[in-house]
Formats: sequence, C-alpha cells, structure tokens
Amino acid sequence: MPRHLVIGNGKFLINLDQHSYMRDLYYPFVGQLNHIGGYQCRVGIWVDGEFAWLNAPEWQFQLGYVEDSLVTKVTATHPGLGITLLMNDGVHQREDIYLKRIQVSNHRNTVREVRMFFNQDLLINETEVGDTAAYYPASNTVFHYKKDRYFMFNGSTGTEGIFQYSTGVKRFYNAEGTWRDAEDGHLMGNAIAQGSVDSTISFRLFVPPESHQTLYYWMSAAKDLEEVKKLDAYVKDSHPGKLLDRVTIYWQRWANKAERDYGDLPQEVIRLFKQSLLIVRTQTDVNGAIIAANDSDIMQSNRDHYSYMWPRDGALIAYAMSMAGYQGMVIPFFNFCANVLSPEGYLHHKYNPDGTVGSSWHPYIHSGRMQLPIQEDETALVLFALWQDFQKHGSLEFAQSLYRTLIRRSARFMSTYIDQELNLPKPSYDLWEERYGIYTFTASAVYGGLIAASNFSNLFGDEERSNRYKHTAEKIKSGILKHLWDEEEGRFVRGLYLEDGQWVKDMTLESSVYGIFEFGVLPADDERVASTMRANKEGLTIKTEVGGSARYHHDYYFQRSTDIDNVPGNPWIICTLWIAEWEIESAKTLEDLEAPRRTLEWVVKHSMESGVLPEQLDPFSGDPVSVAPLTWSHATYVLAVVKYLNKYKQLAKQ
Repeated sequence: MPRHLVIGNGKFLINLDQHSYMRDLYYPFVGQLNHIGGYQCRVGIWVDGEFAWLNAPEWQFQLGYVEDSLVTKVTATHPGLGITLLMNDGVHQREDIYLKRIQVSNHRNTVREVRMFFNQDLLINETEVGDTAAYYPASNTVFHYKKDRYFMFNGSTGTEGIFQYSTGVKRFYNAEGTWRDAEDGHLMGNAIAQGSVDSTISFRLFVPPESHQTLYYWMSAAKDLEEVKKLDAYVKDSHPGKLLDRVTIYWQRWANKAERDYGDLPQEVIRLFKQSLLIVRTQTDVNGAIIAANDSDIMQSNRDHYSYMWPRDGALIAYAMSMAGYQGMVIPFFNFCANVLSPEGYLHHKYNPDGTVGSSWHPYIHSGRMQLPIQEDETALVLFALWQDFQKHGSLEFAQSLYRTLIRRSARFMSTYIDQELNLPKPSYDLWEERYGIYTFTASAVYGGLIAASNFSNLFGDEERSNRYKHTAEKIKSGILKHLWDEEEGRFVRGLYLEDGQWVKDMTLESSVYGIFEFGVLPADDERVASTMRANKEGLTIKTEVGGSARYHHDYYFQRSTDIDNVPGNPWIICTLWIAEWEIESAKTLEDLEAPRRTLEWVVKHSMESGVLPEQLDPFSGDPVSVAPLTWSHATYVLAVVKYLNKYKQLAKQ
C-alpha cells in the first residue's frame, strides 16, 4: 500500500495510511531506523456501546493537508455511529514530537460518551526482540523503550489525560496484542510487558448534542527516559493545539518563502507544486541524505526498501530544490557526498542515511572480468547539480569548501575512467540499475559533470585543470555524437554493449536519453534532440485512458500488461515530465507551452487524493504502483514547474 500522508522535520518522519494509522516511524534519521515497519498503529472509537477501528469499511474518508503545510487534514465520517472525526497530524518543526488533534463531532441530539483508543505497535530498532512497554504513573503516560530509543505517549481531553491503558504481548503464540482488549471499550490496565509488545491507551469525552469536542494525542522520541519526559512536559506546558497551529504556520511560511509569478498555471498545479516542495522536505535528512522513498510496504515484493540515498536521485532532487530557491536544505547533501566519496573519486551505488554504504546488487566481477560496481552518472550528477546551484545562488565560499574534497577528486576519476577508443566513459550500470554498458544518459551526465568541474576550476583560477576537464568533456561529446547517434533511426540510442569484442547499439526506446539536452551536450532545439524526443513521445506513450510515458519499451518492473504495442510499460511520473521538460526548453512561443502545461495538469490528475505522487501508475486504473511518495517524482514536478515559469516569463516579454 502507498503512504497517503507523510509528516516530518528532517530527523523524525512518520508515514500515515489512508485510515490515518501510523505505519512507518523513522528516527533518528529520515529513512533509518523504522520503529513501526509497516505494522498498524490502530485508532478506534467506542460510543454507545459500539466499537469501530478506523479501518472499518463503514468509515468515509477525505484525505489532505492544511493548505501549504505539513499538517494533515483528514475527515472520517461513520454514518452508523453518527460521528465525524476531523484529524490533524503534524511533527514539530524542531523537536522530535508527533502531534495529533481530533475534533469529535456528534450528529445525534443526545449527550454521548465517546472513548478514543490509540494502539502503539512498535518494533524498536526494527526488531521485536527485547522491547519494553510500561505505564509511567508520575506523568500518567505510557512509554516504550529499548537501548537508547525511548517513545512516550500521552494525550488530553481538556483537563483530563489518559483514561485507561494496557500493555501486553503481541504476535506471539495466541496473543494478537492489546488492541484486541480495546474492542469492548475497556482496557485491563496491565502496567508493563517485555519482549514483543504493544500498548493501547484511551481517552474519554462527553460530546454535547449536535456539537463537538477536541482531544489531543502526542508522542515524543529521545535517547533516554528523562529526555522524553521533558518533551512530554513541553507539550503539556505549551498546549498541543497551540504547538500544532505553530507547526502549520511554520510550514506555510516555508512553502511560500519565495515570491513567484505563476503565470497561467491553474491553481491545482500551483497547489501541488507547493505540496511537492514540502514532501521533498520530509524525505530529506538534516545530515544531508535525500532518501528515495520511505514506504516500507515495498519490502513485501523486494525484501529490501527504498530508504537509501542514491546519489543520482539525490543530485537531481537537490538540483530541483535549488532551482526552486531552497538552497539551504540541499547544502548538507553536497557535504554528505564529499564525506562518503571513495578514495578513488567515485560514489557507490547507494548509501544509508547515516553515511554507510547501502546494500547493492552490482558485482565486482562479471563473466570472469573485474568491474567497478558503480553507476557513473551518480558521481557526475552531483557535480552537475553543484554547478547549477552555484549559478543560481553564487555561494562562492561553499563551492570553495568542496573544491578539493569533492569536485577535483570526482573530476579526476571521471577524466580517467574513459574508453580511449570510443572517447566515452567506460561501462557502468545504467540509471535503472539493470544493465552494464555505456549509456547515452551516463555519458551525457559525465559530460555535464566535467563541464561543471571545468567551470569551478576556472572560477578558482585553476586554469590547467579547467582546460583539462573541458578537453575531456569535449572528447566525450564527440564520442556521444559518433557512437550513440544512429543516423538510420534518426535518434540517440539507449547505449552500447560489448559482444564478442564488438560494440553493439541498444536500439530500445529509452526515456532517459533526455539527458542529452538536460546536461548540456546539445540544446533542446537541436534537430537530433528533437527527433529523439519525438520518437520517445510517440513510442513510449501509454495508449490507454491513463496516458503518460513509460521508462523504456517493454519495461518489466511491476509490468501490468503484455500488450507492448499499446502499453510499452507502466507510466512513470518522472519520465512523462522529462518529455514536458524538453517541450518547455524548446518552446519558441507561448502556444508551445500548452502541451507541457497539460502534462503538469496530468500529474495533478494522477496524484493521490492527498497530493502524494507515486513512482508509477497502473496503465489501466491509474492507481499508484510501487512506492509512494517517491521523492524523485515530486522533485521532477518541482523542476518542471520552475522551468515552465522561467520560459513563460521569457516568452511573455517577446
């Protein structure tokens, strides 16, 4: 299942599902560690002797966010109970505190006793072994802990706090968990449990006829009991409702910090632009790791997750956010890359949020030959993005701080990792991590990275290096134009493979060849680029009512159709937007912007109700496929909007 709602502050990330249940809780890094792991932290209600969890089919949900913020706005109505819940969830912008406000509306004409139940189903440090859940009478709270991870749960209804509580064993022998204890409206009050455990707490309200009352629920996270007690006291002293209102205002200020002229873009496109900025922020750790996605349900099919920092995703996301005016949040990313760069000058496949090397399926040896288990575009794109950032913001001191550690070392590697016969980068894995060869996307990225390094060297008066990097970049450009262009087909090819000592072209239609203009090898209006992108638009468009563009012809990843002529693959948000980016960059009149504007509207149409963007869509239903939210999808949308606005402003002056 995708994650419909995400909230966080760069250290503390919570994913909520369509029932407003917590499903993922990441701390102390965004993406590491997950202390819920996809299990359900249930929320339920007891009224007039009847009980319902919020995932019962009778509930009618509306999912969204408070305008321009990272505070949710979820409405749940149960006609049979005569109850509507208005729920707001947020994470404090500075402290590791989760806040939830529930306004309980009574649609009947009698006073009603309402009890709300909250189940805490944690697996601290990603294992159920050795957890403890305990009631803490001094503050009338329940806390879970293991080693140096403590989570304290509390709430209030006016002057009243927790009404009842219980702790117990879960998923062990016949014990399902204390959530079952809640279904009669009463909790047993067991004060402590250890091992594989959960807890449930309740709150009681008396709601007047055809009126409403409000309750609050909150959780604090820290490294020891004293610290979570302080955070819990801070919430009570400050009042949870006031804190939640301040969280809302903070993010509204953040999303609107730059004044923009949105041209002719419709309001729904603008709204998703701001929401995408915010969602990218939730997936970015304060220490620099920009995480691909934190939807843990992908583990059901992959046995691994997307909670890693891929340097390629991170670089393109940093590029987008910098172009949107958010340089401050991406500076740590470039420092992160400088710190984890290998001694040889390349970046590994992916990294954990704490900077350690992530899991990989790229081998050091293949068919008896040694090889580097890398995707060279990942190293190159970091330099490309860094130069784009400098051009936009002019942070000379920051660029200088990375010149020796990141820029020169990366450029030295890229300058030497060259096939001298082809004048192209040596083989590495493609951006989709599926094939080993020489690719148009990778070669274009290396060209862009070396031009960036040359520009930085020139900036710092290092002319010898500047000339050397530029000379190598121009050699690669000549190699691209000679070996990766196919005159007969009139387009750039996906790449080259070495077969029986001969380089063979891969003619598969491939969306990522957009890199030929994105990274500066050729301008977008060059006829070779235009013919390539026209071929992609025609050959990769999904011919169903859903529409959109596939990654490449006959894409097998989560494949939904074998009718390849009409459905060459599932529609991907980023690949559809790459075509729009080309249309924007090559536009000569305002009328030329109509097609990319329709693409932006298409993205809005196919976002989830809450505004979250997935990786892919089902080509027939339009439902999300794979992870959601995918940070790259939101960032690519941000970049496309920024490019659209820049081009609109330019053309409107003509």
